[in-house]
Amino acid sequence: MNTNRWTRLFAWQSKIKNPDEEENKAKESNKTKKDETPKINWKEWIIDPSEEFYYTWLQIMILPICYNWVIIICRTCFYTIEEAYLATWLTLDYICDLVFVLDTVIGFRTGFLEQGILVRDLSRLKMRYIRSSRFKWDIASLLPTDLLYLKLGIHTPLVRVNRFLRTARLNEALDRMETRTAYPNTFRVAKLMLYIFVLIHWNACIYFSLSNYIGFGADPWVYPNISEPEFASTRRQYFYCFWFSTLILTTVGDTPTPEREEEYLFLVADMLIAVLVFASVVGSMGDVISSLRDRDNVFFPNHELVKSYLRSRRISKELQNRVNDWYQHLHINKKITRENEILRHLPITLQTATAVSVHLPTLSKVTIFQNCEKSLLEQLVLKLTPQVYSPGEYVCKKGDVGHEMYIIKEGKLAVVADDGVTQFAVLGDGNFFGEISILNIKGNKSGNRRTANIRSIGYSDLFSLSKEDLTETLHEYPAAKRLLEEKGRQILTKMGMLEETDEGEGEVEKTEDMVNRLEANLETLQTKLARLIAELESSARKMMQRVGQLELQTDEWEGIVAEGTQGETEEQEKVKGREIGDGEGEGEKEDEEEPVVEGERGEGDGGEESLGEKKNVGGNEISENEKEETGDELIKTETHQDQKGDEK
Repeated sequence: MNTNRWTRLFAWQSKIKNPDEEENKAKESNKTKKDETPKINWKEWIIDPSEEFYYTWLQIMILPICYNWVIIICRTCFYTIEEAYLATWLTLDYICDLVFVLDTVIGFRTGFLEQGILVRDLSRLKMRYIRSSRFKWDIASLLPTDLLYLKLGIHTPLVRVNRFLRTARLNEALDRMETRTAYPNTFRVAKLMLYIFVLIHWNACIYFSLSNYIGFGADPWVYPNISEPEFASTRRQYFYCFWFSTLILTTVGDTPTPEREEEYLFLVADMLIAVLVFASVVGSMGDVISSLRDRDNVFFPNHELVKSYLRSRRISKELQNRVNDWYQHLHINKKITRENEILRHLPITLQTATAVSVHLPTLSKVTIFQNCEKSLLEQLVLKLTPQVYSPGEYVCKKGDVGHEMYIIKEGKLAVVADDGVTQFAVLGDGNFFGEISILNIKGNKSGNRRTANIRSIGYSDLFSLSKEDLTETLHEYPAAKRLLEEKGRQILTKMGMLEETDEGEGEVEKTEDMVNRLEANLETLQTKLARLIAELESSARKMMQRVGQLELQTDEWEGIVAEGTQGETEEQEKVKGREIGDGEGEGEKEDEEEPVVEGERGEGDGGEESLGEKKNVGGNEISENEKEETGDELIKTETHQDQKGDEK
């Protein structure tokens, strides 16, 4: 105690001696805090509709909108309320108008999503808001209709009826609250009651105004005479009218019989509205009840269906009581056994995030899953299935084939002997069992069978992971698979349940794996080679067809050229024959021009004969050439027809 006092004294003296230093430290800390706080640039301030500020602002907008819907009609019909609290009403009116102006400013600054990205361009936001229908309603609700007070008087609040045009913001706020509340069914009932209250309030105000028009106390149907002290107070007037309106709209109690036409019309209109109100109430409550029933059916198994099945099959009372106790335990303790069916309505990313936050701490306690990849654990948590076991129920028995492993979330389980009485150990929260039987470790003496009897002492909540789910997941993570098998071998070695294998067998297994891999690769290469050969043959066949077509085209062109040259030679020979047969002089000139040939000199007759012989010889030659060409053409046509037949 003395040392504490002395330390306090020394600290106090140091404060007195160095007050400036402490002040400087305080200033520096304040400066650092100011520097750390982010500064808002109001000129570029944009509101994200998904942020908390926008949601809070919608909740604030509920107050002025409900104020206008409730108070304006009340002040219009109950004139005593208007006169008694005029200053209060005017103050609240203009506060609501100020909130409406701020809401319009927020409308200019509210962003929107374009291709999933928030638009922050102020010019685009302003143009979008101005072109929307909401901007027209907002401007109409802000029109200064209060200027009509100058002509109609200050006690005419009905001139502010244009403030009702902001009701769309009320619907938006209620929808947002319904999506974010933890109790949506309760909220729906509360919203329905709010609508009914506003409807009854308006009907009560109109009833009081109609009674004033007809005359208070004129007949039993209207409001009694306000000159009587019992009915003179404003509070009594409003409560009486509200009660009378509730009787009419709910059609619960008896109301006085109307006597005037106005009363009949008002009552008929209220009856029609009452039918709609009753239908809406019944429909809304039916939706709430059905949604609650659907929620229970999703959260818990259908108890009625199981009970009817047990009765129809005449199951023993003892087993029926066990089933009923199990269902009762689920409902009382809110145990959910269908988590996967509930989460399947979410996208896979949110499913994983939700399952990780719920089950990852439990899964990370398992020894074989420690130090594994996080992505592997995230996939495994989606495979966990919650199970609930009753007292005395066996989770697994010795000798059973293991198809799943179990992780204890809550409760106690006993490892018992075959007699079911002797307990060897007790497992509690966080323990696990059955993990070795689902890994298929070679050399396991138990042969993937259960080695113990495990029974639930009380109600136990377990998570089960099936062998198929684990195998499917580990197929994509070979490194994790090898790691888990190595940990499983270590555990089996400690337990003495692992058979020793020779290294040669391991090498043989490796070589067999290599041979299998090479055979598989060889098969793939053979299929690829066969595919390439087939493609080569098809391309060669197409090339040969193309070459044949080109040869046919070239042969046709050669025949056309030969026919043309033959026609030219025939014309030249005809011209020469005509020139020879014209006369002797011309013949002599031709003889002089032609080269001298032995045996061809003589007179004109001999010359003509020789020419005639030449002409005949030339004619014979032409006929033979034509015969050869026609024969060649026939051969080509026949070969062409044969090639076409082969192609077909």
